[in-house]
Amino acid sequence: MRATRLVSLLLLLQSRDRMTARELADALEVSVRTIYRDVDSLGAAGVPVYGEPGHDGGYRLLDGYRTRLTGLTADEAEALFLTGLPAAAAQLGLTAATTTAQLKLMAALPAELRDRAGRVAGRFHLDLPPWYLGAERTPHLAPIAEATWNQRAVRIRYLRWAEPQEITRAVEPHGLVLKAGNWYLVARAHGQFRTYRISRILDVDVLPDAFERAEGFDLAAHWESYLDHFDRRRHQDTAVLRLSARGLDRLPQLLEPAVVAARKTIAGADPAGWTEVEIPIESVEAAVPELLKFGADVEVVAPEALRAEVVRTVRAMAGNYG
Repeated sequence: MRATRLVSLLLLLQSRDRMTARELADALEVSVRTIYRDVDSLGAAGVPVYGEPGHDGGYRLLDGYRTRLTGLTADEAEALFLTGLPAAAAQLGLTAATTTAQLKLMAALPAELRDRAGRVAGRFHLDLPPWYLGAERTPHLAPIAEATWNQRAVRIRYLRWAEPQEITRAVEPHGLVLKAGNWYLVARAHGQFRTYRISRILDVDVLPDAFERAEGFDLAAHWESYLDHFDRRRHQDTAVLRLSARGLDRLPQLLEPAVVAARKTIAGADPAGWTEVEIPIESVEAAVPELLKFGADVEVVAPEALRAEVVRTVRAMAGNYG
């Protein structure tokens, strides 16, 4: 275990030039004290690693030093092929590059690892779009991806939900996110980060000037924060429901995870097995079709407007059947 960690530490320093003890500890999920001991061990073994003091300091390898400890294990070779996203690469315009990279990797692997990696590619396939929904058309994804990589600002013509629906805006692309088969652009405009659905971009012009990325910007952390804020902003109302035992069991299957995670139990099961819970909702109009999925296993207690709309809808449905 320690030998594996020492190799990982060495490869981190080789790939990132300079890292602090805290950064290394976080990456390897150990204490800073352990990093100090591991660095001493690498130095004792003849690895030219040294520390630089000061605010911008950290550990680094002597310039020009490269380790040869880069061979893949069997599990690593299999995992590498599991990370391949051919559909995503095709949308980004990287089909040829991905194919060539896989061929080069296969050629460089020993025969045994080449066979195992090939079996993984033949037995596992990642299909990102959800059921019953076709992939969105994203004709402008490739130039936006190139601008993101090269830190070029872009001028986009975008179709949004609010009025005015069609807007033109110059933005600085900081990252692309593939969520449930749909691509999103995270970009900065006028000092604020916004998210744009790629399929709703009507036109794009790559501008000649480069821009400086926001210092310390973390795409994954920003996206997680955006999703949390999105759910809280979207679910501004609440509803109180009575659910049968069957309805309570089906709650995770019928409602989205953010709603299930935010539910609150108001009253435990009564003698008939019905439980009263509170859930966040987006609006009365949006909540009705979601609650109709439960059939007779749900009763809306509040708000009255939602209860009345469910009653009206159910009566209209019953009228269709005479």
